[in-house]
Amino acid sequence: MRIKVSLHTPVEHPENTGMEPNDPYVQLIRPSGARVEDAFYARWVQDVDAEALRGLYRDMVLVRRIDTEATSLQRQGELGLWPPLLGQEAAQIGSARALRPSDFVFSSYRENAVAWCRGVGFADLMRVWRGNAAGGWDPYTVNMAPTQVIIGAQALHAAGYAMGIAQDGADDAAISYFGDGATSQGDVNEAMVFAASFQAPVIFFCQNNQWAISEPVGLQAAIPLANRAPGFGIPSIRVDGNDVLAVLAATREALDRARSGGGPTFIEAVTYRMGPHTTADDPTRYRDAAEVDHWRLRDPITRLGALLQNEGQADEAFLASVEADADALAAALREACLALPDPGPADVFAHVYAEPNAWLERQQEQYTAYLAMMDGPAEGQSR
Repeated sequence: MRIKVSLHTPVEHPENTGMEPNDPYVQLIRPSGARVEDAFYARWVQDVDAEALRGLYRDMVLVRRIDTEATSLQRQGELGLWPPLLGQEAAQIGSARALRPSDFVFSSYRENAVAWCRGVGFADLMRVWRGNAAGGWDPYTVNMAPTQVIIGAQALHAAGYAMGIAQDGADDAAISYFGDGATSQGDVNEAMVFAASFQAPVIFFCQNNQWAISEPVGLQAAIPLANRAPGFGIPSIRVDGNDVLAVLAATREALDRARSGGGPTFIEAVTYRMGPHTTADDPTRYRDAAEVDHWRLRDPITRLGALLQNEGQADEAFLASVEADADALAAALREACLALPDPGPADVFAHVYAEPNAWLERQQEQYTAYLAMMDGPAEGQSR
């Protein structure tokens, strides 16, 4: 099999101060909001006009508000846990908006912005984190699998689904989202072996947010993560993950390859997790505040906002309308979360198997008897 690599070499970036990886990546908007001249990738987004850019800006502001509201709900005891995506909005929105409805998404637990783009409802987004259900939504109504907590397992699911797409002769694609830490898992590497061997129409989308919980990416990768994929025979793209336009372009290129029979692509979106790994984590224990300040200057929302204002495409009325929409969204999210009914104790047995079986029924009977015993004797009976 011939090994394929990316044919385009991204440019070096003068704004790199040494706190970011030195290797070049695709960039179309600088942190200052200035455009970058890159004829190869610019052609993939030449249809993205001012209205579309405003739509991407609105997406990112709204999903950040979803994220901050959910974090507040967890801090107030309304959610058991929440995995923040703060700082990764461009990577998720840019890639998700490149997909078409018939493509299938296999995500980790952090891709709530992708779920927003796929049409997942607020209540469904909250169910698992409130402890209300084992799964949040029907995957076949939005073509997005339930969130995967097992690190990297979704890469195998995406590769297998993509092999099925190829068997069916369709031109859809699958995409798997995972973090930098997942690239050290066997599942991700095994998925790339299968995808390359069978030329499956799948995108492996790695959000390199610099930290696998408390472990910096430099401890597990001596080279850029994107450089690993060609060893499997998979072309790769390294993109500025805080540049929504560059992410959109890179994902469109990868989707075009998948739909035209060119097989898989690995995308490394270089971004940064501004908040904790989850609300159970304290990042101040393992990373320096100066690092966070450095990346805050590369905020994806501020960057696109600067571009729009530089080009006269975002006035105060537009910005105010987006903020008003975000306020309304946060209120609707909170209302949907608090309205979720508490599950009953026996609900733990629901949806364990596709078909009932005597072994599970016996457990449920024993548990029901135990609960009845805890309720105490009925009136007129002694203990």
